[in-house]
Amino acid sequence: MEVEMDMMENLSSSMSPLLLRSMASSVFIYADKLFINLAEKFKPFEIIRYVLITSFLFFLRLLSFLFLSDLPPKSQSHVYTFNPPKSNDRYLIGSGVSDSGIARALSQVLSIVNDIPVSSRKYAIVRSLAEGLIEENRREDAEGLREVNRAVLSSAFSRTLSYLEAAMVELGQDRIGHDGAGPAPVQYWVKKALRVVRSVGDGVWAREGSGGVREDVNRSGNSAEKLAAELLWLAQKLVDCGFGEEAIERWASASNLASLSLLAEPRLQGSLVKVSTFLFKQARDMEMALDETEEFYEESRRQTKMKMLTSWLPLLCRASNGTDMPVLSINEKAELEKVLEETIELLDHEEQEQVLSLWLHHFAYCSSSDWPNLHALYCRWCTNSRKLLLLH
Repeated sequence: MEVEMDMMENLSSSMSPLLLRSMASSVFIYADKLFINLAEKFKPFEIIRYVLITSFLFFLRLLSFLFLSDLPPKSQSHVYTFNPPKSNDRYLIGSGVSDSGIARALSQVLSIVNDIPVSSRKYAIVRSLAEGLIEENRREDAEGLREVNRAVLSSAFSRTLSYLEAAMVELGQDRIGHDGAGPAPVQYWVKKALRVVRSVGDGVWAREGSGGVREDVNRSGNSAEKLAAELLWLAQKLVDCGFGEEAIERWASASNLASLSLLAEPRLQGSLVKVSTFLFKQARDMEMALDETEEFYEESRRQTKMKMLTSWLPLLCRASNGTDMPVLSINEKAELEKVLEETIELLDHEEQEQVLSLWLHHFAYCSSSDWPNLHALYCRWCTNSRKLLLLH
């Protein structure tokens, strides 16, 4: 009965904001259509329309905050506590052993590592605490604690991937606006001004005690380059704990992030190249260490290799590798070229064609880099392809 009363109370308290939001959306859509027609005839109305759109989005954010602050304490589940995670958590770390106190503690510490900027004097302390917890779990050599490390680190890796992708989308929008290829200069500065107002508002809400209501309050101060460095760190921790395949599979599936990386700043590209280099090497080492009789996972491993190559090989070709601050040393570049060759040669003939065709396209059209040079492998593939034609 008490649960039903709580549900009714939450429902009644949510109806008014939802109704207001629906009415406001209807009015906004109608007004937007009017401004679209006017903007075609009068250019100033395009700027007015843009201001209205951004103001409306800010209004929706404010409405969401007011709605959440009016909810009873039981329904405000966004604030971090040491209660078991809810079933609708996007980055749920699992159940059983991984849903224990030590798992929740490690998950919180890794989340804070994402949130606070490197410039904070607490960053090194929190990161050192995370490393200590991970290492202590590993030294115990217990299956339960191994599972804690696997689940929490995998969840943190996925979360950081998501944050990095969102940060790169925002950076891309800013660069488009500033370069003049997208919104007009006035719109660009209006957007920047509204972002400042939004950040100030988020900070005020956080100080007023709504800390967990806005999950990205502190994250706006984190650079994409910082998140990329944390991805490399998390990948190294997963490998140290014996779960490198978790990072490899997630990195191979991050095709959206890989596409965004082609337009990223050189320093950020360099950080992503380091992650890709590390995981390509780990994938090769894991492949060599596997028992040849393990055929059950062969198809899954092949698909992972294909996704990883097609997603991240373009970045390796196009990333800035200048002489001022080279991302990789000459020996590291040569080693990765060998790793790429060995990885590609394990694919089927048709799959090799897809990967090498992709490599040739990006390698040929990028004038600023001559790496990775897979020319010898490409020639060998052409020779094999010629032999196959003659055999048939």
